[in-house]
Amino acid sequence: MKIKNIFGCVAATTLMVFAVLSTSAFAAKDAGHGHDYRTFYADNKIEYGKIGNSYTSDLVMYLAGNQFMVMEELIKDFQGKNADIKSIYVETIPPGQILKGQILKQGEIDGQKTAQNPDLYASVNLGHLKKLKGKGIMSDYKVYTHNKLELMVAKGNPKGIKGAKDLGRDDLVQSHPNPLTEGIFKFYGSQMLKDLGLYEKVTADKKCKGCWAIEGKTWFTQRHHRETPHRIENGQADVGIVWTTEVKHGLAEGRKIDGVVIAAPYNMGHKVGYAIGALNTGKNQANAKRFLDYLSTDKAQNIYASYGFVKASKDDLKLKPIPDAK
Repeated sequence: MKIKNIFGCVAATTLMVFAVLSTSAFAAKDAGHGHDYRTFYADNKIEYGKIGNSYTSDLVMYLAGNQFMVMEELIKDFQGKNADIKSIYVETIPPGQILKGQILKQGEIDGQKTAQNPDLYASVNLGHLKKLKGKGIMSDYKVYTHNKLELMVAKGNPKGIKGAKDLGRDDLVQSHPNPLTEGIFKFYGSQMLKDLGLYEKVTADKKCKGCWAIEGKTWFTQRHHRETPHRIENGQADVGIVWTTEVKHGLAEGRKIDGVVIAAPYNMGHKVGYAIGALNTGKNQANAKRFLDYLSTDKAQNIYASYGFVKASKDDLKLKPIPDAK
């Protein structure tokens, strides 16, 4: 009996070690993607990657990916105030991918169909919401927080990068969000490079994802800019355009990165606003309204600010009609 128990313990330990190693390897390869789809429960349980919950949860939100670090604290506080909302499904990936691949058409994630009618959708580009209004899917919105661009570099800034103008240097390997599906680059990073007169030099006018825009010099990420810190830590890149909140989050996690401030107006802080609205097709209209109201509270605003976001103004937080697309 003792021998059996010993072998049982050894087997269990071996399996545990294998699981940890497999998880670690997956996390490194995944670059954070595994946390893109989470279901939060009122008892503080969190499920990862349960795509089917997008059909059944009491509140379903598809949100711009760069606020992924805020969600656990934010949702926990919201559910503490709204205990009857037992399950909340939250997706945090680039909003352009959500719009085109999951709301305007039936989408799949890892072979699983995902709901086309989340209760709430948020983007860093109001134009995305205008498209939904044009199709009768969304009517009103509010801006609930702001952000700005920053450069992420390796710990200690070994290349001595001083600011955005250094992206014109020939000795740097760069990793930037792709211009096809990532709003941070499509609407803001590319504009910064154009304002600096560096767009063609950095990108060679190439538009692709998971590719070299310039072989060995500028890499465009496959899915989202959380891949950039992974590339920097592994010596595959020297610098990348990210949100300032990502630098703060990386430092808080003890990652081997640092940040280099981008001076205004190049950091686009005057333009970046996170817009959110309820879908007319959502199944949980009342719960969506409660969350929209919650985003305007001091508590919600303070949580976002603690992660490096800039608080929304009182006017931002007023629900207003989505403008017509021009």
